[in-house]
Amino acid sequence: MRVGRFLLVTTGVLTLVAGLGGAGAGAGLLWANATQRDATGYFTTSTETFESGGSALTSTVDFAMNPGPSDWLSINPLGTVRVRADLASGDTFVGIGATTSVQRYLSGVAYDRVTDVKVLPFRAVYQSVSGQRVPASPVTEAFWVTSASGSGVQQVTWRPTSGKWTLVVMRADAAPGVVARVSVGTNTGLVAPLGIGLGVVGVLLLLAGAAMLAMAVRGLDRDRRRVATAPSGEDAHEPPTTEVAVSSRPAYPARTDGRLDASLSRWRWIVKPLLIVPHLIILFFLWLAVMPLTVFSGFAILFTGRYPHSIFNFTVGVMRWSWRVAFYSFSALATDQYPPFSLEPDDSYPASFAVDYPQRLSRPLVLVKWWLLAIPQYLIVGIFAGGGIGLTRGHANDWTIASRGGVIGLLVFAAALILIITGRYPRALFDFVMGMNRWCLRVLTYALLLRDEYPPFTFDAGGTDPGSTVVAPPAPATPPEPERTTPQVTNVQ
Repeated sequence: MRVGRFLLVTTGVLTLVAGLGGAGAGAGLLWANATQRDATGYFTTSTETFESGGSALTSTVDFAMNPGPSDWLSINPLGTVRVRADLASGDTFVGIGATTSVQRYLSGVAYDRVTDVKVLPFRAVYQSVSGQRVPASPVTEAFWVTSASGSGVQQVTWRPTSGKWTLVVMRADAAPGVVARVSVGTNTGLVAPLGIGLGVVGVLLLLAGAAMLAMAVRGLDRDRRRVATAPSGEDAHEPPTTEVAVSSRPAYPARTDGRLDASLSRWRWIVKPLLIVPHLIILFFLWLAVMPLTVFSGFAILFTGRYPHSIFNFTVGVMRWSWRVAFYSFSALATDQYPPFSLEPDDSYPASFAVDYPQRLSRPLVLVKWWLLAIPQYLIVGIFAGGGIGLTRGHANDWTIASRGGVIGLLVFAAALILIITGRYPRALFDFVMGMNRWCLRVLTYALLLRDEYPPFTFDAGGTDPGSTVVAPPAPATPPEPERTTPQVTNVQ
C-alpha cells in the first residue's frame, strides 16, 4: 500500500464526512427557516419565568469594541432583536441601555443579573446585587436606546450596534419584587442564505470526496491486478487468494483473516448496531474476565516463563469472538452472516483469528512490553481504531457526547455509502480496512502478553493473513513423453 494512496483514501473519507456535515447543516438551516419562524419572521425562544426580590432583572451583552480576528460578529452585530416581557403584577417596563448608564441608574439598588440560562430543563442562573436604595421610575430616564412600559405584554425591538449593552425588566414604579415572563427573538435574514451556502459547499465536498475515493479505489484495483499477474517482486505484496502467501520475513504468529461476501445487502448494515447488542453484552463480561486473567498470567510468565494454556485459549477465544462481531459490524461490514456465539474456531464463518501458543515466554520482557515497548504501536492503533464514542465533561459540569472514531470507522462508513449507491463493496477498500484491523489485533496480541514477537511496522493488506496457509491448486500434470521406437529394418533378398 503506497503512502500516496493511503493519504488519498484518508483525505477522501474526511472530505466526504465534512461534506455530509455541511449538507446536513445546510438542510437543517433551510428547514428551520421554513418552519421555525413566526409570522413576523422572528426565531423566538419559549416564554420563561424570571424572578428577582430586588427592583430589577438585568442581562448584559458585550459587542466588543476591541475584538480579535475571531470576533467579527461582535464588531458587526447582525439582525434585529425583539424582547417581550409581562409582569405577574403591576405595570411592566422593558428597556435597553448602555451598560455604564444602567449601572449608574442601579447603583446602590438591590437587583439580580441573569448570567446564564440552562435548557432541558429550563433554569436561570442569577448573580444577586445587594442595596437599599429605591431608584426613580425607569420611565423618567432618558438614557434608554429603546424602551416600552404599560400593562400587559410589553415589547421592544432593537438593532444592535458595537458596545456593551444591558437589558432591564422591572416595574414601571421601580418597586421591588419582579416576577416576569420573558421571551427573546431574533431576525437576521441570514439563515436562508447561510443554509444555501452550506448546502452548496457540502455537495461540492461530497463530490470531491467521492472523486478521491474513486481514484484511490481504482488505483488499489490496479495494484491488485498487477499483484495477481506478477510472479515475484515488490508489487507482489498481496498474493492471489488461491496461492500460498510468501514473505521474506517470518509470519507473525497472530493471524487475522476475512472473506468479503460476494453479495451484501445495501441496507442491512443500518440495523446491525441493534443486531449485535446480545454479542456486546456477553463480550462485555468476557473482557471483564480477560483483564484479571491477563494479570494472573503475567505473574505466571514472570515466575515460570509459560502462559497458562487454558487462559491462553480463553483469551484468544474472546479475541476471536470479538473479531467476528467486528467483521460483521463496523470494523468491516464485510459479511451479512450473523456471527456465532462461540469462542471456538469455525471454518464456516468468513472471519477467523488464531494465535500460535508459545512454549516459552521471556520473563523480564513481561514487565515492559505491554506498556513501554508498545507505546509506538498504541499511537498507530489510536489513529486506526480511534477511541469510539464517549462522554466529555465541559464547563459547568455539562456532559456531552463526543466522537473519537478512527480511520477504520471512517473508511467503513465510506464503504457503506458506496454499498448503498452501487450495491458493491470495493474489494480494494476491504483489503485496506483488513490491513488496519490486522495491525490492531497484532498489537492487542502483544499487549495481552500472548506473544513476545514485536508486531511488525508493516501494512499487510488483504483478506488473507501472510501467515495463513492457503492450499494452492494442484499443478497440472505433465503429459508423459511419447516412447521412442526404433524402426525395424527388414532385409529383403
